[in-house]
Amino acid sequence: MKRVRFFQSIHFKFVTVYVLLIMLAMQIIGVYFVKELETSLKTNFETSLTKRVSLLVYNIEQEMSRDPKEYTDGKTVNSEIMSIFRDFVTEEIREVRVIDINKTVIATSSSNQDVVGKKTTEESVRRALVGLDYTGLGFHNETNSPVRIITVPVNHNNQTIGAVYVMASMEEVFTQMSIINKILATGTVISLAITAALGIFLARTITRPMSDMRKQAIELANGNFSRKVKVYGEDEIGQLAITFNYLTEKLEDAQATTEGERKKLASVIAHMTDGVIATNREGRVILINNPALEMLNVSRGTVQQATITELLGISDEYTFESLIEEQESLVLDTGTDERPFILRVSFSVIQKEMGKTDGLIAVLYDITEQEKIDQERREFVANVSHELRTPLTTMRSYLEALADGAWKDQEIAPQFLHVTQTETERMIRLVNDLLQLSKLDRTDYQLTKDWINFTDFFQKIIDRFEMTISQHVTFIRNIPKEPLYVEIDTDKITQVLDNIISNALKYSPEGGKVTFTIDILPSEIQIRVRDEGVGIPKDSVNKIFDRFYRVDKARTRKLGGTGLGLAIAKEMVQAHGGDIWAQSKEGSGTTVFFTLPYNPEQEDEWE
Repeated sequence: MKRVRFFQSIHFKFVTVYVLLIMLAMQIIGVYFVKELETSLKTNFETSLTKRVSLLVYNIEQEMSRDPKEYTDGKTVNSEIMSIFRDFVTEEIREVRVIDINKTVIATSSSNQDVVGKKTTEESVRRALVGLDYTGLGFHNETNSPVRIITVPVNHNNQTIGAVYVMASMEEVFTQMSIINKILATGTVISLAITAALGIFLARTITRPMSDMRKQAIELANGNFSRKVKVYGEDEIGQLAITFNYLTEKLEDAQATTEGERKKLASVIAHMTDGVIATNREGRVILINNPALEMLNVSRGTVQQATITELLGISDEYTFESLIEEQESLVLDTGTDERPFILRVSFSVIQKEMGKTDGLIAVLYDITEQEKIDQERREFVANVSHELRTPLTTMRSYLEALADGAWKDQEIAPQFLHVTQTETERMIRLVNDLLQLSKLDRTDYQLTKDWINFTDFFQKIIDRFEMTISQHVTFIRNIPKEPLYVEIDTDKITQVLDNIISNALKYSPEGGKVTFTIDILPSEIQIRVRDEGVGIPKDSVNKIFDRFYRVDKARTRKLGGTGLGLAIAKEMVQAHGGDIWAQSKEGSGTTVFFTLPYNPEQEDEWE
């Protein structure tokens, strides 16, 4: 099992959540505390400043409303106001200005007296001269520090005679706030450190038993049921550890039972002759026995993680869900031209007690031979029916014509009777060939063998054909002069040679050649009959020994063939322990080969 990283562990998550909750609580408290403290400091500052400004305005109003004649000893309004300024101005008061009704500065507490006698453009002053108070925040032009600006009208006898402009520094208020924020941040860091340490301690009391249970789960997965989880206390986690140990005991018992059943099932499946495939609920193969691997011609390594539709090669036509719903058997052709192989696959759904599908079982049966037999039977019945229907239809037509009065015509009647007789003989030949094939198919069929000189035997058969052929065909003989003794059924091999030579003559052109050859091999003799006929297409060469197979059906029927001659020859040669085959090229003739067992040592005894 993959090791859990520290930052992904519940230990880290528990401590993180714990610290974040404490941090969130402290931040909420801190923000509320700082906000209220800041509001309180600003309110106190403004209240104190407002009271002092009110007293200042009252004093200035007294001086501005006096008659200038009342001043003695060289005193003026400006000097008296400056005297008031000295009592009013403190460190936090940056500047105080007195402006008359004409917006002219008549006094200032600033060291820069250049503004005295000049008109001011302050918006707050303009508002104060019309009787409106102004209070606002701003920044000092030189130090860029925050300041509180208050502009108050100076009234006398309910008339505004001027305005007082006060700029007070709030730097001390903000300095106090900064100190408080630092104290709060320091306290937060200390609290978080203590909280984190406590969180780690508390988290370990939870994660340590859980880590022990995780190790126990890994041991259970590996099949080790002897290890037990340590119980650290009587709380819920301790109860969980006790339950985990109880689960381990039950799993050990269940594992022993399951393993026994699994071995029984595996033994049954392994010794089955049919292929068995099992899947999980997603359709992926989880079990396959050796017969199934051989039937599908796959290795066990390629089957891993494959779906059953991919393994059976039916993913284009079926899905796993459709196989579960239909549950119909399928016939699969998994063979090649050289190795035909047909399977029947039956499906059965694996269901849980609640009815949910847990997988699929597929059983594979090899029905190649059965399908081959059924196909041959169908083809045989169809071919026999076709071969018998043609002459019967012809005979019926001619017999109906004779019954309708054609027998009275001395020219037509003999022709019709001749055709009827020819078709009858054709059916008799067909029935005789079928009976002969039926006898050859019997397992208890016996050959009447005898030791003969095959060289003389072959020469006599060739002589017979050479004397009876009507077309001009040249025979070429490549036959050894020394005797070759083989043990054969002369009647059956005569029929084999008759069929092969008859076919060679049928398809040989006028003036062509038929070549007869005997090759002596280590343990057999090979007989070759070659013609110079039209030849056989490449895809039909291996089929000419099948029953009722004809390359040119129209020409074969015209020449009287039944399509069973070479099939009979094949059965007879194989009954002698030999083999038969053909080689051909279109337009270049055909060569038919067959072999017979030959032992030179036994030949010496017969000589």
